[in-house]
Amino acid sequence: MIEKRIVDELIRIVGKDDVLTEDEDLASYSFDGTTNWVHKPDVVVFPTSPQEISEILKLANKRRIPVTPRGAGTNVSGGSIPIKGGIVLCTTKMNRILKIDKENLMATVEPGVVLMDFNVALAKEGLFFPPDPQSFLAATMGGVIAENGGGPACVKYGVTKQYVLGLEVVLPIGEIIEVGGVTMKNVTGYDLTMLFTGSEGTLGVISKANLVVKPLPQATKTLMVVFDDVAVAGENVYHVLSSGVVPSKIELLDNWVINSIERLQPMGLPKDAGALLLFEVDGVPEAVEKEAKQVEEVCRKYGARDVRVAKDKAEADRYWTARRAGFAAVFSAAPTVLAEDVTVPRNKIPDLIRKVDEVCKARGIEYSVIGHAGDGNLHPSLLTDMRDKESFQKAQEAMGMIIEYAVELGGVLSGEHGIGLEKKKFLKKAMDPIAIELMKGIKKIVDPNNILNPGKIWEEAEEA
Repeated sequence: MIEKRIVDELIRIVGKDDVLTEDEDLASYSFDGTTNWVHKPDVVVFPTSPQEISEILKLANKRRIPVTPRGAGTNVSGGSIPIKGGIVLCTTKMNRILKIDKENLMATVEPGVVLMDFNVALAKEGLFFPPDPQSFLAATMGGVIAENGGGPACVKYGVTKQYVLGLEVVLPIGEIIEVGGVTMKNVTGYDLTMLFTGSEGTLGVISKANLVVKPLPQATKTLMVVFDDVAVAGENVYHVLSSGVVPSKIELLDNWVINSIERLQPMGLPKDAGALLLFEVDGVPEAVEKEAKQVEEVCRKYGARDVRVAKDKAEADRYWTARRAGFAAVFSAAPTVLAEDVTVPRNKIPDLIRKVDEVCKARGIEYSVIGHAGDGNLHPSLLTDMRDKESFQKAQEAMGMIIEYAVELGGVLSGEHGIGLEKKKFLKKAMDPIAIELMKGIKKIVDPNNILNPGKIWEEAEEA
């Protein structure tokens, strides 16, 4: 419990309207997009400048108060949950787009800018920001950068780290620093910009970002490809890519997801399909037509039952709306959902899918597989209820086996969601112990009192 004088000091820094202490308010900041982690903070503060963030962190560092940085809380790793209590530092009121520089294809934003709002503003200039996590309607840029967000377009355009030129960051000790810059090429010393990108709010609070943006493609085309078997769908990912076509998006939906979407919001998806692959190709019109035809030919050659090419934007939007509805279908299907985002080499996708099926069927666990198949990033989701200890334990054991198998295949624990609370118990199985100690050492240097988002990424001594 934070002392009243600390709350009074926070009110002095940001103003009374930007400090929350009522139980119902605190409850709103006690969870994120996961379903099995909840912990109330003692107080929530909304800074509106780097200087206010600095003062908050100086106070917290002096008093050894945990601080959890937070944006919209759409993350699904437990990363923004204040597991140690203390202060939630929410940056949603720092929501200005400071600059859009079309000549240099870059923009500068504050951390509270909503990704959708950013892309709406960019579109007016004929530009876009490629990383597109499914939470784009609410996700804020600070969180997208801190979690190194991905999304469907990563197969062609890459994840967030490819788009961060420079950052203004407030360190846990309260110092405000700038790393990186505004130029496309910068090899000046260690790449500190990348150190903070994807650090999950454990090393600093992002207060400003210089970002790469791209010209909007002249044309796009969407294809929905139907398969009888989900593993065969997975095989078609690398068949298409090895044919020389790099679509902007390749998304996988299994039969469970297809039927759940149709039950919640009928869209005309083939309910008897084993799986769907959604492709989008983009670029100049002539190339788009040629590449779409090549995708269709490859998929038909390698086992597709049907290929539907969207005849117009409305039909394409309907397909992508179905894809976005997939996560809602999964997370609304059970009281507790264990949803991961393991990533494997693309030619190992079928192996991982078969393993998920084997492990879950053997234990009577309902599951689904959805994900960004184009870059090997799959989201196996196991449906359970943490109130049923036996069911929950089985699901946890099954997910552990799936994650370990993904690592055996040459994969990684996370492609875009981060480690947070969800996957930290697996970290020592997936990363060199010396590398983990190196990360801990960096954390100790930057945050000597361990106030910033403590308890995340790796297990602490009492948990190990």
